[in-house]
This record gives sequence, structure tokens and C-alpha cells, in this order.
Amino acid sequence: MRKEISLSDIRTFVVIAESGSFTNAAEIMLCSRSHISKQLSQLESDLGVTLLVRTTRTQKLTPQGEAFYERCKRSLQGIDLAVDRVVESADSLGGKIKINSVGGPIGENIVSQLISDFMHEYPDISVELDFSSRRVDLVSGEFDFVFRMGELEDSALIARKLFDIDIDTFASPAYLKTHGQPIDPKDLKQHRCITGSMTHWVFEHSLSNKKSEVAIHGNLKCSNGRVMVASALSGEGIIRVPKLYCLQELEQGALARVFNDWKVKSTPFYLVYVQDKHQPLRLQKFKEFVTEHFGKYLAT
Repeated sequence: MRKEISLSDIRTFVVIAESGSFTNAAEIMLCSRSHISKQLSQLESDLGVTLLVRTTRTQKLTPQGEAFYERCKRSLQGIDLAVDRVVESADSLGGKIKINSVGGPIGENIVSQLISDFMHEYPDISVELDFSSRRVDLVSGEFDFVFRMGELEDSALIARKLFDIDIDTFASPAYLKTHGQPIDPKDLKQHRCITGSMTHWVFEHSLSNKKSEVAIHGNLKCSNGRVMVASALSGEGIIRVPKLYCLQELEQGALARVFNDWKVKSTPFYLVYVQDKHQPLRLQKFKEFVTEHFGKYLAT
């Protein structure tokens, strides 16, 4: 006769497998490391198999553990969804939404304000907002939504385009007066440049559509858009950033476009999520809110 397996022990096993260590799992489960270890040992005893091979430094799922983990993860997600469906109603939405977003002015000014307004409309929904730029795995359930710029290739995900980000090359008038105005993108090799993660800048001629790609070796490399703009304002060099990052500086004449005849291709900005026809109602409402209202935050 099959033993009755504890659902709590199964949940703990899934957390151990996903978190990578007993210490991390204990922090997530808000219990001691020894309690986590006892739960796993009990589960392995009840199943009669070894699920996890542990050493002092590493842990690794056994083949049986891999198969058990994949099935249990899907089953637990189904249970969580069933619970969400029961407790949610059209009049009272609750629960947590986990969101990852690009940072900088787009994340800090636009996305954060949109989320704030959404939470005001649905006060029983809580949001966990993460601005880390690391690659995240939506399929694993780590996040419910991701705001991302640039083309996306993962066919398992739905990417809803919200707008196209205009990107251009800027410098302070003082810098251009001192160092001269570049005429061709290749002239940038003789100039001081401030770069982010992109060190190959691609341009397209506005009349001939001719493309020019330049390898940039900047005097300052920083992934923070505000720092790049501040450095350009100080006359430290030329930047290539979304126009949204420096609208006020351009209006005031503190920054100016570097090229008249060369343009930078705009990049799309997406709301990305996993296709799921049984998506909890709070996630559906957030998706609808973003789609309906995002445009108005660009005008502010």
C-alpha cells in the first residue's frame, strides 16, 4: 500500500531544488535549516528514492529527483492557481504580482508611476518590483511580467509592444565647441564617448539608408542612464541614449544632437508574459491596465 505523502514536504523539496541550497530554502520558508533537512529526508524515506545528492558545497538532483521536481512544480502551480481562482472575485482582487523591469527613467518614472496608479485602483493587490537587468526566467514563475526593450526571440512568451523608444546621439554644446562636430559616425573614433552596455553603435543615413557601424572605446562605461546623461552635461563626451532620458536637457539646450544626417534605429518596448489561458484574474487586470493606460505616461 502506497504511503501518504506530505504536501508540505513536497513543497519544501521544490523550494530546495529552485533555491539552490538548504540555507536559501530555509530563508524562503521562514524555518530552520535542520527542519528543511528533516522534511527532505522524510520525503525520500516515504518515496523510497534519493531525490537530492548533497555534499558540503553543492547539491544536485538525481534523475528521479529531476523527474519528480518537474511534475511537482507543475502540479503545485496548478494548486496555487486553483486557490487564486477561489479567493479572487470581480469585486475584490487580491494577491501579489511580481514584475521585473528595465531601470533608468523609463522604469523609475514611467513604469513605477503606472504601477502606483494600478495599486491605487486595486488596493488589495501587492506588487514586487525588481529593477535588476539580469536575464529572468518567466517560465519558471520567478516573475509574472517583464518590461523589456529590444527584440525578443523566445516563442514561448507573449510580447505586447507598448511603444518604440527613440534613441539618438547627444553631447553638450561646450563639448562640441571644444572638440569639434563629428560629421560621420566613424569620426567618433577620435572623440570621447560615454557608453553603456552597447559598445558597437549602428547608424543609418536618413537619405541614402546607408548603414555605418562603429566600435566605441569610451572614456566612461556605465550602465546607468542618469550617470551617462550627467557626464555628457559636464562636457565629458558623447552619449547614445533614449531621447526620453534627456528631454528637459534638450529643450533647455544643455544637450544637442550630434548628427543631422545620421539616425539611430528605434527599439521596441514590450510587456512580456507567459501565455496562459488560466491566468489569475489579478494578472489579467494588470495586463489590461498596462495596455489601456501606458500611452498616457509617455505624454507626462
